[in-house]
Amino acid sequence: MPRRLGRLLQRKDSLRVAGGKRKWVAPGLILQALPAPGEVSAGPNTETRRVGFTASKKVGNAVQRNRAKRRLRAAAQQVMAAHAVPAHDYVVIARNETPDRPYTSLVAELELALKRLGVWRNAE
Repeated sequence: MPRRLGRLLQRKDSLRVAGGKRKWVAPGLILQALPAPGEVSAGPNTETRRVGFTASKKVGNAVQRNRAKRRLRAAAQQVMAAHAVPAHDYVVIARNETPDRPYTSLVAELELALKRLGVWRNAE
């Protein structure tokens, strides 16, 4: 089983990734990617792929936003842990369709977004 993904928890990290202006928009999600800064240690037990999740009030009420983020976290663990390029930071943004979109569609859109942004790698 792939290792657990690192998390982007601070707003300044999410804003830094958004400022990189590399994103892919799909009906169920938006993926932003940027190489990680140099201060992220690359030790053998450190996960260098960090992911942040965002759902604005446009997605819906708190229940819908939490459901959207849970679904995106599950899809990211399934896809990004095996296929995302290391030493990058990613931000996954929920859209209006995210809470009700079929899970397989979310996974497929995340895979396509990684490929379109050039941060896809084949599983080891």
